[in-house]
Amino acid sequence: MRKKILVVLKGYPRLSETFIAQELLGLERAGFDLTLISMRKPTDKKRHPVHDEIKARVVYLPEYLHNEPLRVLRAFLAGIRKPGFKPLLRQFWADLKRDITPNRVRRFGQALVLAHEWPDNGEWLHAHFIHTPASVTAYASIMTGIPWTCSAHAKDIWTSPDWELSEKLERARWTVTCTRSGFEHMRDLTAMPENVHLSYHGLDLARFAPFTGHHSDRDGSQALEPALLLSVGRAVEKKGYDVLLRALALLPADLHWRFTHIGGGDGLAKLKALAETLGITDRITWKGAMAQEDVLAHYRQADLFALACRVAADGDRDGLPNVLVEASSQRLACLSTNISGVPELLTDGENGFVVPPEDPKALAAAMERAIRNPALRHRLGDAAEKRVREHFDHHSSIWQLTRLFEEQWQKEEQWRKSA
Repeated sequence: MRKKILVVLKGYPRLSETFIAQELLGLERAGFDLTLISMRKPTDKKRHPVHDEIKARVVYLPEYLHNEPLRVLRAFLAGIRKPGFKPLLRQFWADLKRDITPNRVRRFGQALVLAHEWPDNGEWLHAHFIHTPASVTAYASIMTGIPWTCSAHAKDIWTSPDWELSEKLERARWTVTCTRSGFEHMRDLTAMPENVHLSYHGLDLARFAPFTGHHSDRDGSQALEPALLLSVGRAVEKKGYDVLLRALALLPADLHWRFTHIGGGDGLAKLKALAETLGITDRITWKGAMAQEDVLAHYRQADLFALACRVAADGDRDGLPNVLVEASSQRLACLSTNISGVPELLTDGENGFVVPPEDPKALAAAMERAIRNPALRHRLGDAAEKRVREHFDHHSSIWQLTRLFEEQWQKEEQWRKSA
């Protein structure tokens, strides 16, 4: 008998997290009964089609406690009478002493609200991201006695202190993550490494059907037929768009190209100013955030996909960017850096172009080579699609999650009967 799962998310829906929406839809189609618990309301004005296919109810917690004081006060007054409150308070105080921030207090209050309102008689908790969503989930678990599990990704792993990761890994029944680097890092932090699992998100290959058309033979030699370069991602430090712009500015004057960026992000204004300074503004189109079906059309029209992933100053980094998997599924040759999970998809010269991070010259050299050699682009794009369709089908990750949930529930039932 499958349990009712409350899935705790930082925000829902979010255009930049199609991999999460895809997983939620996959679990629903596999027969799981979900309720989504979002810690903040959506800020994106658009939605992907996958969001409209997900049937789960969405419950929004108070994003800031002072915005809904009566809701928080009711939860607090109801909570202090329950047996889970004192253990929760002890854990919260231990955490707060090591992380004296408003954020920590906010997660405590959100957990109280979740435990008090307890939507749809949830029987299991699952957090997406091991930083703040897992904090709310872990606190709610202490308060209610309901077990929890976790999906960790990238930023949440690399920007969390080791003490917090270690303690959460000890408390969660199991944790999955989507790159080998994150998997190995978390296994090193727990006395129970068998409870950490590697699970690639994969791609809904029905939604990204094979591209039966032909990517162009544009080689940058004709001003009227410039090579079309594409990137999809938020304008944030870890995406390395400043490095990519500097690389574009280094391309030879006789090479004709156009660059399209798709995505939002707080850093867009700075990137546009940098493009102006570099003298390449007239070759760039900034599209902003777009729905998935529109992004798919751009994959099919482009000649090269580029993403200059890097480790940000605060340790934030990508895992395996889903956009690289998406672009590869459309036989679009991809250029990226050897950061985190990228080499788990792309191998330089075999199915893509891979260069060191923070190196505009290396990036520019790889772009020039790709632009001038359409036959090479086609060969690498074909090989990348083959790898995606053989190894990154999201049905595999859904099957793995299904098995993990069901095996754990069987263990819980055996523990209950033997108690």
